[in-house]
Amino acid sequence: QVQLLESGGGLVQTGDSLRLSCEASGGTFSNVGAGWFRQAPEKEREFVASIRGIGTTKFYAESVKGRFTIFRDNAKNTLYLQMNSLKSEDTAVYYCAAGRQIMTTRSDVNSWGKGTLVTVSS
Repeated sequence: QVQLLESGGGLVQTGDSLRLSCEASGGTFSNVGAGWFRQAPEKEREFVASIRGIGTTKFYAESVKGRFTIFRDNAKNTLYLQMNSLKSEDTAVYYCAAGRQIMTTRSDVNSWGKGTLVTVSS
């Protein structure tokens, strides 16, 4: 099973950009779909974006389309989330996930990272 470790979270202001990274180990990263979920205080964990193991098929939540970009470097076993035009409602703990090639719900996930906090201050 793949182990995941996120990095790149922090405190930013509205309109700023931030890039999250997720380093995978313990498996063949290119064999699995990967994605990002987030959980705001007192809310359910929700899907943000995902990408298939090989190729360019990507999925995004409506709330982040046009602002966030997911991409991966399988040679480096790393997943990324480029977040632009950040809003206060993007404040959450962001979790890296690995699992099914088509990943849009928590039930599609087999492995979770521990999360990285993103705080967007207005």
